[in-house]
Amino acid sequence: MLLGVNVAGLSLKHPVMNASGILGSSPEHVDILVSYNVSAVVTKTITLQPREGYETPIIIELPSGGVLNAVGLANPGAEAVKSLVSRAKALKAPLIASIGGRNEGEFIDVAIAVDEAGVDAIELNLSCPHTKGYGIEIGVDPHNVYSVTKNVASITTKPILAKLGLSDSIVKSCEKALSAGAKALTLINTVKAMFIDVYAAKPVLSNIFGGLSGPPIHPIAVRVVYEVYRELKPEIVGCGGVSMWSDAAELILAGAKAIQVGTALMKGGEVVTHILKGLEEWLKIMNLKSIEEAVGLAQV
Repeated sequence: MLLGVNVAGLSLKHPVMNASGILGSSPEHVDILVSYNVSAVVTKTITLQPREGYETPIIIELPSGGVLNAVGLANPGAEAVKSLVSRAKALKAPLIASIGGRNEGEFIDVAIAVDEAGVDAIELNLSCPHTKGYGIEIGVDPHNVYSVTKNVASITTKPILAKLGLSDSIVKSCEKALSAGAKALTLINTVKAMFIDVYAAKPVLSNIFGGLSGPPIHPIAVRVVYEVYRELKPEIVGCGGVSMWSDAAELILAGAKAIQVGTALMKGGEVVTHILKGLEEWLKIMNLKSIEEAVGLAQV
C-alpha cells in the first residue's frame, strides 16, 4: 500500500501532519512532533515580532466535546524560525511555516524571514477566528486573500498553502488564493465560538470568543473540502476534528490529499499511528493502491 503523497510539491511519506497551533514553536516541539511520526512539521503561526497572546484562561475542554481556545497567536516571532528549521533538517523532516500578519506588508516581511531561514513551504494563516486584525478578517474577503497570496508568492519560490476558514465566501476565497499562486489549500481552521459559565454568568475565555476545534467541527470540514474540491479540484490538506482513521478517510474521499491533526494530538502521538494503520487497512479493503486513488472518490 502506498501512503506516500505529493502535496504542493512536497513529497511526504504519508498524508498525516500536525495542524498549526499544536506544538511547533520551539526546537523541542519539533523533536516531539517528529517522534509522533508526522510527515511534515507545521509551525505555530509565526508573526514578525514575538506575541505573548491572551491572559488565561485560553483553552477549555467543552462538556459537549471539542476544545475552545483563544491563545492569541502567541509565538516566538520570525527570528526563531531559524532554530526550528535547523532542528527539522537535522531530523530530516519537512518544515512548513505557518505565518500571519495584520496586512500585506507584515505577511511579506514574515514570508521573507521564513524563506531566508530555509523552510520547505509556507502556510498563510488567513483564518484565525479569535485574534483581531489577523486571520479570518482577511480570509473572508476574496480580494484580500488574492492580494496577500499574490504578494507573498512574488517574493518566494517556496510552495504556498493558503489556510482558509469557514465563511460564506469560502469557495471564492479558495479560487482567489489558487489564482494568486497558492499551490494547495488547508481547509479548515477552527470555528469562532464561545462558552459561558452558567453559574458565574460570564464567558470563560479571557478573550470571550475562541476557536472551536475537535470532533464537533469535523462534519463542517468534510462539507467544505467536498464543496471546494467539487468546484475547483485543487490540492487540499484537510483539517478539522480528525481523531481516528475514518475521519481522515472521510476528508480524503471528499477531496483532501493530506490531513492535519490538531486537538487529538493534545493527548499524544498515538493517534498518528492509529490513523496510518487504519488508512492502510482501509485501502486494502477498498482495493485501492494508494491514497491518491482515494482522493475525491465520494464526489457525486
